[in-house]
Amino acid sequence: SRMPLLCLADFQAHAREQLSKSTWDYIEGGADDGFTRDDNIAAFKKSGHLIRLRPRYLKDVSKVDLQTTIQGEQISVPICIAPTGFHCLAWPDGEMSTARAARAAGVCYITSTYASCSLEDIVAAAPEGLRWYQLYVQPNRQLNKQLIQKVESLGFKALVITVDVPKIGNRRYNVTDLKKSLLLKNLGSPEKGNSVPYLQMTPIDSAICWDDLSWFQSLTRLPIILKGILTKEDAELAVKHNVQGIIVSNHGGRQLDDVPASIDALMEVVAAVKGKIEVYVDGGVRTGNDVLKALALGAKCIFLGRPILWGLAYKGEHGVEEVLNILKNEFHTSMTLTGCRSVAEINRDLIQFSRL
Repeated sequence: SRMPLLCLADFQAHAREQLSKSTWDYIEGGADDGFTRDDNIAAFKKSGHLIRLRPRYLKDVSKVDLQTTIQGEQISVPICIAPTGFHCLAWPDGEMSTARAARAAGVCYITSTYASCSLEDIVAAAPEGLRWYQLYVQPNRQLNKQLIQKVESLGFKALVITVDVPKIGNRRYNVTDLKKSLLLKNLGSPEKGNSVPYLQMTPIDSAICWDDLSWFQSLTRLPIILKGILTKEDAELAVKHNVQGIIVSNHGGRQLDDVPASIDALMEVVAAVKGKIEVYVDGGVRTGNDVLKALALGAKCIFLGRPILWGLAYKGEHGVEEVLNILKNEFHTSMTLTGCRSVAEINRDLIQFSRL
């Protein structure tokens, strides 16, 4: 019988044993030296400063409410699922399992452009689930339009445009073995059947700029969220261009190396948007205290990338549910032990910075 897995790091160790080397390298890989990938995790513990908690006691924490909202939709806990590609690499049912787990946990699941299941199958697996759609902008304008209309008609609640991939970063792992086994179900042209081999994936549009956002806004009523913003300048431009949210992210350290850890960039972005739009964060969240710190620094919720894939590799939707549950329980403990009875009570006073 398996030893119970007690924290997210245990799922990582298990996935490493479970998955083929090429799949593992693909999931865990970072750009260049992997500095930013590793710093995402380290920054919660020790960055240029130590982020320490200031607990308050004697607050009657017999009832602690973890619920919050994102874009006006209720979620059971501010821990949601970031877009990652090719879930079938980790588990046969792929994104269908992820969607079921998100539904069971009462959280939002952002489906990737590079999902390995069709959007129809993902929606059918968990019709009631809260889903956002992540878009890599395709050079073919018509294809973007078709995709956006499709996701809107399928009941996705927001469009998440990834902005940090005008070109794929320098990745030192080899994905040739993977490419042979992957089919992309959602980017095929309708005439040619519904899937294209991964090798023929269209490049991402590197010409996209701020002024193009109005075109996307004209196509859809869905809120538009920009994923991959790391600076106050871009955060201010996002507000100016009337987007509804920002996911502060460095793509899990997979794009440009040597950028700040997500949690460090978060403060700059939150300060710049001045509460006008919701700000979220992904990258390096592994414990309940990490979730608490992110919220105290101004994130509305956090998104999990790799740990979801580790959960899938463990036992599909039940593994993902376990990962989400462990983190939810840790977060409940973190809130209770710092004297926060609701997500609204989590604020900057909880945090103390000390220089290293």
